[in-house]
Amino acid sequence: MSAFSEISPQQAWQLVQQHAAALLDIRNETHFALAHPAQAFHLSHQSYGEFEMQYEDDHPVIVICYHGVSSRGAAMYLIEQGYTQVYSVTGGFEAWERDGLPIERIG
Repeated sequence: MSAFSEISPQQAWQLVQQHAAALLDIRNETHFALAHPAQAFHLSHQSYGEFEMQYEDDHPVIVICYHGVSSRGAAMYLIEQGYTQVYSVTGGFEAWERDGLPIERIG
């Protein structure tokens, strides 16, 4: 895959449930703590090293942000870093929540 693909929140959740992809939430720490997609990994500059150790570059990854815009840039960055199966969630967390998909909260 030389470019990322866009997928719906429902498609993303199906892949996560099947353990077929890692879900990466790139929103800031405060918003992630308030609510994030179930089973999401909070990807930030600080956690990128942990992410690299946890996921091989051929492991499918799904990027989610606020509205589905920033995730595209992050997805492209991951492609440039050698990740081969990268997806961006159309509509971001806003669409995830609107679709009634599972969320988790910290605290």
